[in-house]
Amino acid sequence: MTDTPESCFHCGEPVPDGAHYPIHYQERVEPTCCLGCQAVAQTIIGSGNADYYRLRTDLPKTAEAALEELKNLKLYDLPEVQQSFVKNDGDLREAHLILEGIVCGACVWLNERHLHSLPGVLAADINFSTRRARIRWDDSRIHLSDILASIQHIGYLAYPFDSSRQEDLFRKERNTAIRRLAIAGLGMMQVMMYAVPVYLAHEDTMANDIEALMRMASLILTTPVVFYSAWPFFQGAWRDLKLKRAGMDVPVALGIGAAYAASVYGTFVGAEHVYFDSVTMFVFFLLTGRFLEMNARKRSAEAAESLIKLIPAAAVKLPGFPATREEENIAAAKLVPGDFVLVGPGASFPADGAVAEGHASVDESLLTGESHPVAKHAGSPIIGGTLNLDSPLVMKVEKVGADTVLSGIVRLLDRALAEKPRLAMVADRVASWFVLALLIVAASVAIIWYFVDASRAFWITVSVLVVSCPCALALATPAALTAALGRLTRVGLLSTRGHALETLAHATDFVFDKTGTLTTGEFSLLDMAVVRGSRDQALSFARALEQGATHPVAAALREAAGDTALNAEALQYHPGQGIEGTINGQVYRLGAPDFVAATPPIAQLPGGATLIGLADGEGVLAWFALGDAARPQAKQLIADLKALNVNLHLYSGDRPENVAALARELGIADARGGMLPRDKLEAVKAMQREGRIVAMTGDGVNDAPVLAQAQVSIAVDLGAEAAQAAADMVLLSSEIGRLADGVQLARKTQTIIRQNLAWSVIYNAIAIPAAALGHVTPWLAGIGMSLSSLLVVLNAMRLAKPGRREDS
Repeated sequence: MTDTPESCFHCGEPVPDGAHYPIHYQERVEPTCCLGCQAVAQTIIGSGNADYYRLRTDLPKTAEAALEELKNLKLYDLPEVQQSFVKNDGDLREAHLILEGIVCGACVWLNERHLHSLPGVLAADINFSTRRARIRWDDSRIHLSDILASIQHIGYLAYPFDSSRQEDLFRKERNTAIRRLAIAGLGMMQVMMYAVPVYLAHEDTMANDIEALMRMASLILTTPVVFYSAWPFFQGAWRDLKLKRAGMDVPVALGIGAAYAASVYGTFVGAEHVYFDSVTMFVFFLLTGRFLEMNARKRSAEAAESLIKLIPAAAVKLPGFPATREEENIAAAKLVPGDFVLVGPGASFPADGAVAEGHASVDESLLTGESHPVAKHAGSPIIGGTLNLDSPLVMKVEKVGADTVLSGIVRLLDRALAEKPRLAMVADRVASWFVLALLIVAASVAIIWYFVDASRAFWITVSVLVVSCPCALALATPAALTAALGRLTRVGLLSTRGHALETLAHATDFVFDKTGTLTTGEFSLLDMAVVRGSRDQALSFARALEQGATHPVAAALREAAGDTALNAEALQYHPGQGIEGTINGQVYRLGAPDFVAATPPIAQLPGGATLIGLADGEGVLAWFALGDAARPQAKQLIADLKALNVNLHLYSGDRPENVAALARELGIADARGGMLPRDKLEAVKAMQREGRIVAMTGDGVNDAPVLAQAQVSIAVDLGAEAAQAAADMVLLSSEIGRLADGVQLARKTQTIIRQNLAWSVIYNAIAIPAAALGHVTPWLAGIGMSLSSLLVVLNAMRLAKPGRREDS
């Protein structure tokens, strides 16, 4: 006698052997059949709706029924559920959703228009390449469950964004597309086997009953192609017509449906012409184009999507650290600030924090574009999603979930992908009217050909309906922007506004801040001149004197000197001048030239540097030149921007002589020092009054006003939140040379967009008249329409190809 298998507590299906997905319900453990049912049940119970299982009168019959029950509970409106994916600001809410059923640019247009019509929805932006929607709403006027139900009402399915679920959606769509394509391909080949003999047979050489048999066989083979393979076109057309809108699927469905219906009629009444071969061919070619386009779109969005997958799903928590090192495996989403986690070699950090123990090299390239591993030790900051390369580290968690740097980057990138630049909005408006105009043209063509040659009127009208392609027009800009923004993100230059690339491409002037932008922002020893003794001895004396000081000069001298066994005693600080102390019985002074009573050898030391002297009772021992060194790539950046015919300006609040020295080193003609934020603001306004397009690059809070004033702005310091908020782009890495890459890519993007728009216009301007004149058959029209959209996407994908600097 065999044991009766356990039933799933949620759906009632048998629990497979070896499946272990328990849930806790009313102080007992219940089995579920899969991870999905476990997650749904835990959500229901954890959100305070456990009575659902006590009160329900029947088990859900299907997955769809289970989903409907969840919707009736309005789980998505519960604060506990929304906590993981909704950003709250009082009654104002923002969420990122996945939309299932999006197949073309017209679908995006339809959903955006529908969402904007809902009372309480403040913004709705959908990215075609990623299928992600960014929705903002007023929760006092409309709830998230109402928005999701409204989307379902027009034939689509929306749910909270989850990277693994998005992958599942893509696999599901891809597998379905392959099945539809396979049936269309097999049907086309078989129908052509019956059609070719009829075409080749001379008059009266084929018996009528044989021809009728072949037509009947073609009908049988074409029917699954129309009602399975081509079904998405009919679904889309019906959805559009119910909403009294003319989407791209309407003319395609009209063409396929009319040709099939006429052929069925012709088969039974013995008409002269049937079009089964044309129907199967253009369904096959349309599906082929969509399938290739879907894969190309997926690849173009991979760089942006890869960011979301950087955070690992699990983490190793050390609940007793530092007293014990007992390990506990938990979901990364359950970490809270203050937890300690162990991250081994080859693992990713699950949250933002700081190193509590250990030292290792960390790869930040996928997140910031930094090309070299970064050394980390106790106290070093860690960004969640970066990769530990060589040694175990214990990290103290400081920020989790939506508060992490990675989440902030993803939000900014989503905003940039969702916001439409001027060219995209123009293309959308044109595409929205295109289909209506096409239907009018097709009707006119049918009427004219009916009087010219009625026998050709039908298939010429079908060709006109099928050959047009507003999708290519609608895809021209978003496909290029998705590929370009993904590539920029991969190299560490994050675009946060939709207009940034378009404006950057036309920038005539680049304004740079000095400290922290073209320089490292850290005081360091640039050079030294030894008068007596040795270099190492002078540095050791300086370190001993500055051993307890916290100012930047002291830190720079200690960093340059390294470890020393010397200790200074009887230290006396002289504010604004220097420090005096005794080392091995000898009195030493370290400070400004006046403090050490000597004149520095200015000719031997870098201009614009801060000069510090070291002296004993007999006089000066050495001079130290300290300053904020230029970033390693700054000089090459300036040279690259000059080659791009961009005017360069250096505006800084630093001393004029220091600014002038850096400008001479880098080759910037217009350099101004001692400027307050309002001075920089007025200088930028003056250039704008002359008709120039200004790109401003800065790093700090004091740069926020001028960053906001410039037509396009780049914040260099990831940590300066005010600068980020005002900036249109953020440089995530220390490699400032990426800015030149950004300008080049922005200009190339504009070129690609114009090429795509020009191709869309030229194609339709040639294809529609050619079809109307009877020079394009229905199957050839299907090829033309598919290739038009595909060419736009493939052309945009050229932007995703890495440059030489990225490969290095």
